[in-house]
Amino acid sequence: MKKLKWIAALALLAGLGYIGFQQYKIYLPGIISEWREPIADNRPIAWSQGPASAPQGKRPPNVILIVVDDLGVNDISLYGGGVANGAVPTPNIDSIAKEGVSFANGYAANATCSPSRAALMTGRYPTRFGFEFTAVPAAFASNLAHQGGNAPYPIIYHKELNRDLPDYPDQGVPADQIMISEVLKKRGYHNIHIGKWHLGESKPLRPTSQGFDESLGLRAGGGMFLDPDNPGVVNAKLPWDPIDRFLWPNLPYAVYWGDSGRFRPKGHMTDYFTDNALAAIEANKNRPFFIYLAYNAPHTPLQALKSDYDALPQIKDHTQRVYGAMVRQLDRRIGDILTKLKATGLDQNTLVIFTSDNGGAWYTGIADHNKPYRGYKGTFFEGGIRVPLLMRWPGTIPAGTTRPDVAQHLDMFATIAAAAGAAVPDDRKMDSYNLFNPKERREITFWRSGDYRVVRAGDWKLQVAKRPNKVWLYNLAIDPTEQRNLAAQEPERVAMMRRMIEEQNAGLPKPLWPGLLEAPIRIDVPLNAPWRKDQEYVYWAN
Repeated sequence: MKKLKWIAALALLAGLGYIGFQQYKIYLPGIISEWREPIADNRPIAWSQGPASAPQGKRPPNVILIVVDDLGVNDISLYGGGVANGAVPTPNIDSIAKEGVSFANGYAANATCSPSRAALMTGRYPTRFGFEFTAVPAAFASNLAHQGGNAPYPIIYHKELNRDLPDYPDQGVPADQIMISEVLKKRGYHNIHIGKWHLGESKPLRPTSQGFDESLGLRAGGGMFLDPDNPGVVNAKLPWDPIDRFLWPNLPYAVYWGDSGRFRPKGHMTDYFTDNALAAIEANKNRPFFIYLAYNAPHTPLQALKSDYDALPQIKDHTQRVYGAMVRQLDRRIGDILTKLKATGLDQNTLVIFTSDNGGAWYTGIADHNKPYRGYKGTFFEGGIRVPLLMRWPGTIPAGTTRPDVAQHLDMFATIAAAAGAAVPDDRKMDSYNLFNPKERREITFWRSGDYRVVRAGDWKLQVAKRPNKVWLYNLAIDPTEQRNLAAQEPERVAMMRRMIEEQNAGLPKPLWPGLLEAPIRIDVPLNAPWRKDQEYVYWAN
């Protein structure tokens, strides 16, 4: 009897231990990361100083490429909207268009961050070199797969593909791809990366190995904006989102400087990146520079300065108020960048580009990120890929211009190269158009993530998905918000555009790493809305 009691006690302890492990295993990736690479205290950043005085004569223009993270087209006030029905005006971001040009048909190169950034940097469809899916650690994918969700359609986890998964630091743009920074370097530019990278963490794939002279920021996909218990921060956790539940216990509050180990930044990450961008402009005001300023805001985890949160009492929903406060801070600090250019006398000779890596995310629970367009990040409906694409270059770009032609992230390469007087590579297929050249216009553009494939040709857009097995065809000239699917009425057009997709994908290499997950994303409602069987959805592979 005593032996049976011992066995029962041990079984109980084992069961409790298993339950405890299952409850707290989500913290393991962060714990292991901290053990492998401790985070040092804050350290000062000394930017390389350019010449003491400006050179005589005309010099190439400076270029500042500002990329924000998961900002929806309706999150700025330029188009008559803004967060919470206009409660958060964005006058500084809007001014880039008002003093320059806005592309009415501006697109991201992908509906998630890594492939869009790869396209921005290389001017090529990332699928040409196998960069099809956003780089994520295996532990992240496994965690999402096992958390499940409330959808009537299952998350598909291709566990068997883990055998084909490179180490996470090696998931990036291959070193043989030519980035815009490398092209500009040949023209004598001093190149600076500040902010999010997410194009490879191993040394050959880092910014300083890809043409950037200096780099400060996040090598991976994100980081905390402040310590969650900082008295100056207001947090908004998203209990309905398995991604968010993973981020809070595992994301570090840390940055890298060049090839150094990671250390704590100073203050809110948006302020930290901006303050350093201002210092970098000052240090380089007397030589041509390219600054790739890649904010990780307003991506989750949602963390706003208390001062910005307190300035928005009219927004009653806490999550939306924190998000709006992050956008408010972002707009203010971008204004500081524009002010600095004027103060240093660089304003007339600096091309400023502003965009977002993709549309607003479905998992925030905020419905109107991409209004009036359908879809969210993780879909190729307009809401997932139509983004602000704004440029300002006083004296060169006429103020208040609106361009109706299609432009997208791919085109930043040739456009920046043309502004700098640099040559575009001619030893490979390029997919970038020079937006300053009126003879170059993008008539056809493609998107792809696994079996979900899309083409826009002229005003017509075809989406083809495997899960569900469905096609959507829209005439964007008369139906820009994709309300009326014309696939059944236009079978010949569907067949023709399918062939275009097949021809585009013929001969492309297999992905450098597989998409481990396929998950259903609804087109018209965010993640926290109740599921109904009649809601349209599409599976997104990553």
